[in-house]
Amino acid sequence: MSNLEGKIAVITGGSSGIGLATAKRFVEEGAFVFITGRRQAELDKAEAEIGKNVTTVQGDVGSLVDLDRLYARVKAEKGVVDIVFANAGFIEHARIFDLSEAHYDKTMDINVKGVVFTVQKALPLMTRGGSIVVVSSIINAKGIPAHGAYAAAKAGVRALVRTWAQELKDQGIRVNTLSPGATETPIIRGQFASDEASEATKKGFASMTPLGRLGRPAELAAAAYFLASDESSYVTGIDLPVDGGLAQV
Repeated sequence: MSNLEGKIAVITGGSSGIGLATAKRFVEEGAFVFITGRRQAELDKAEAEIGKNVTTVQGDVGSLVDLDRLYARVKAEKGVVDIVFANAGFIEHARIFDLSEAHYDKTMDINVKGVVFTVQKALPLMTRGGSIVVVSSIINAKGIPAHGAYAAAKAGVRALVRTWAQELKDQGIRVNTLSPGATETPIIRGQFASDEASEATKKGFASMTPLGRLGRPAELAAAAYFLASDESSYVTGIDLPVDGGLAQV
């Protein structure tokens, strides 16, 4: 029997990239997944790709109303949550010289507030313990120009996870962060005005990475599966970098 047989998972940002790859892996391992995202068309495509044991709920993690609607659906259909994969994120470049309030607020709303309340609102349904995996980033320990607010947000969720690991241990809930390096997902293209700029950046990251390439979503999903499953039953409070060595050597 699979490690995730009979488990119920909630995955935010589950319609593409790491979130979608993780949803597929969890279903392959026996879980039922609820995936969220802001665009219904992308959710519909993801549902078709996953193929079974999936419910999609359109919503924005920065909206507490949307999160309440998500968990009301989970409660009505399954009544319990075993795994939370808080993956939804937002990145936009801005140096301190031209950083705007709107940029700051959107970055923090999605990357910090969204994580906090995704986790908090899951807890009443985590009645049989479980695992919470928060997607941070290796940027939580790096200084990369134009990524200040994003780095602060990702370092912030890393700090929160340390605290939650202590606060939730008596409920049988483990909490960890997963920190990707440069990974081949649509979020990279979304940061640039042209395909050429995006490709140049990817080549640059690949050249800086000891393994000489970008990560694949399935590789991050494998790490997410480890942290979500009983394979990591003695692991809590950690930050697991999956980055080809980019921030490690």
